[in-house]
This record gives sequence, C-alpha cells and structure tokens, in this order.
Amino acid sequence: MYTRFETPELDARGRRVGVFALANGLARAGRLASDEWGVWRAGNDWFDHAYPHPPADAYSDPRAAAWFGPAAGHLVAAVRPYLLLLARHGVACRRVETHDPGRIVFSDAVQVVAVPRDADGVDRRRPQ
Repeated sequence: MYTRFETPELDARGRRVGVFALANGLARAGRLASDEWGVWRAGNDWFDHAYPHPPADAYSDPRAAAWFGPAAGHLVAAVRPYLLLLARHGVACRRVETHDPGRIVFSDAVQVVAVPRDADGVDRRRPQ
C-alpha cells in the first residue's frame, strides 16, 4: 500500500499539494510561532536524513507526486507533527492510500514518485 498526505482541494495548477510543501509554505510565510518553527525545522532535518530526495527530473510531469512506499511505516508515523501543525493553522490535509499510485517514474526503498493514470479516468486513491 502506498500512502500520501495532501490537500483535498486542487491548487491553481490542478495539483494536490503534499504535507511537506504545506508546512514549508507556513514557515516561509512567517506564520509559525517559535515553538512551531522548531517542530517544523526538526521534522524537516529528520526527514532530510531519513530518506533521499528524488531527483528533480522525477517531477518533469507537473502531475507527479511523491508517495510513501509499503516499507515506510516509520516515515508515515513521523508525519504526525506536521499534521498537527497544519491543523492548528486550519490547513486541510488528508491521508490517501492506494495500491496503484500511477506510473512510477522514480522509486527507492521507502518512496515512489508517480504520475497518476488517467486513461480510464478512474481515481484509485482512497482518502482515509
């Protein structure tokens, strides 16, 4: 099962923004209190060391999105502080699970970047 945390609404570009981009947006906008900033910064530092960033070309299709893979339970659990932070700021973020995240354009031991399949128009992702 693949897992992603994202906005329930599409952005202006027709994408669902992921949990890390949402939290980073709060930080860049200066909306975090000092204790919240510390939680955000520590989380980003931990995730930066816990798994590699996909190469930039994995996102050449603007619909591409990162998903935690089946072996990433420890990473999925570590998202909780981000979800609490977003909730405190009224930023909607949902958990989505699927067996088919789309056409995989990058993968490693804990994550994939996938472009959604749209040939049949079926969204196989299930909000949790």
